[in-house]
Amino acid sequence: MNLSETVHLLAAVIILSVIAGFDSILNQSWINLAQAFLFSLILIFVVVYARKLMAYGLDCGVEHRLWGISRWGFAAHRYLKTDFPAGVALPLFLSVISLGRIKFPSLITYEATALKTRSAKRFGYYSYTMLTDWHNSIIGAAGIIGALLVSLVIYFLPIGWEPLSKIAAYYAFVNLIPYSKLDGMQIFMGSRVLWTTLALITAIFTSYAIFL
Repeated sequence: MNLSETVHLLAAVIILSVIAGFDSILNQSWINLAQAFLFSLILIFVVVYARKLMAYGLDCGVEHRLWGISRWGFAAHRYLKTDFPAGVALPLFLSVISLGRIKFPSLITYEATALKTRSAKRFGYYSYTMLTDWHNSIIGAAGIIGALLVSLVIYFLPIGWEPLSKIAAYYAFVNLIPYSKLDGMQIFMGSRVLWTTLALITAIFTSYAIFL
C-alpha cells in the first residue's frame, strides 16, 4: 500500500465517521462519535482487505482512492480536466442537507491490475499481462461481501452498535450502483449474474436496515 492510497483511505474513514456519527456531532456526543470512527475504521479495513486478499489470490494488485468523476456528459470527449471529488462532496452534502438522515457512503473506488507473476504463471514470461472483466468483478464482489459480513456480525454483537450495522448495509447498497467507477459498475461489466445475485442479497440487508 503506497502513501497516496493510505491518505485516500484515511480520508474515507474520516468521511464515513462524519456520515455515521452526524447525529453525535449535532448532539456533541463525542463518545458515540468515537464509536462511529472505530466502526468506520473497521468497515474500510475489511472492505479493502477483502479486495486485496482476492486480488492476491488472482496474482493481481489493487489500489484504492476516493471516488472521483471525470466525465460530465454522454459524449466521449466530455471530460473534466480534474476529477470531481464525488466521494467527498456527495456523501457530506447529502448528510448536511438532510441533517444526517440520508446516508450515502459512496467513498472509495478501486483499480485492479495484473501483476507480472500472473502473466508468467499463466502465459509465459514473454506474454502480455492480462486481467479479465470477470476477475475484476470478483475483486469488487469481495469488498461488497466484506461490508455485508461487517453488517451481520456487528448487528449480533452485544455492544449496542445496531445503528452502525445499518451503515455497513447502506455502504454495500450504494456501492453496488452500476455507475461511474463504483464497485457496481465494475461487477456489472464482469458478470451480470454476479451483480444481480449481490444486488438481491444487499437489497434484503438494506430493506431490513430501513424498515426494521
